[in-house]
Amino acid sequence: MDGVTVVFDGFRALNNLSLIVEPGELRAVIGPNGAGKTTMMDCITGKTRPIAGTITFGERDLTKMDEATIANLGIGRKFQKPTVFDALTVFENLELALKAPRDPLSCLRWTLTGEWRSRIESTLEEIGLAERARDKAAILSHGQRQWLEIGMLLMQDPDLLLVDEPVAGMTDAETEHTAKLLVGIAGRRSVVVVEHDLEFVRALNCKVTVLAEGALLSEGSIDHVQKDERVIEVYLGR
Repeated sequence: MDGVTVVFDGFRALNNLSLIVEPGELRAVIGPNGAGKTTMMDCITGKTRPIAGTITFGERDLTKMDEATIANLGIGRKFQKPTVFDALTVFENLELALKAPRDPLSCLRWTLTGEWRSRIESTLEEIGLAERARDKAAILSHGQRQWLEIGMLLMQDPDLLLVDEPVAGMTDAETEHTAKLLVGIAGRRSVVVVEHDLEFVRALNCKVTVLAEGALLSEGSIDHVQKDERVIEVYLGR
């Protein structure tokens, strides 16, 4: 993101925001309510159009693309509230999310090959739900539903994953598992996590970006930003 500005009815939701995420990087984004965190993700995914600035993914300018095109480029987004298919099993949810041709003829001819099955089973292991593969998604805990949705995004084979407050409402054990899951995903993919839980952010052990009033306020390790007087003043308090 380079000099991105978004204005809603005179309010600057993003104010000349510039941000670089490297391939394979895990990045945490924090900040007070109204800092522009969600608007930032909306711009990356094409939901919101900036009035100024550029957003590039590789060599492509995302500001000229619609949401579907951006998603097909390899950008996946997980919203705060998990969206899974309750009537289907965990395995079926992942199968449905596979990156494959979706035209009517292809769907009619679809069969689950050994390669696809292996991919689903590998993802089940990665997200920690292998033992729940045949269970309906409706009976999963809140944390397990979050992991399932992350797994569904992984089935799309994205290069960039945008994750919005993944541990809200989780138990301590679920929060710990989620941190390990996201750390494991990064490296093969870029992962940007928006979160308020600073202990969870510390567990990610990654670079932290602090937003305030739509602009970049501070950046660095969690220890660095927690000691930054500007961050203390506008977000952490004394």
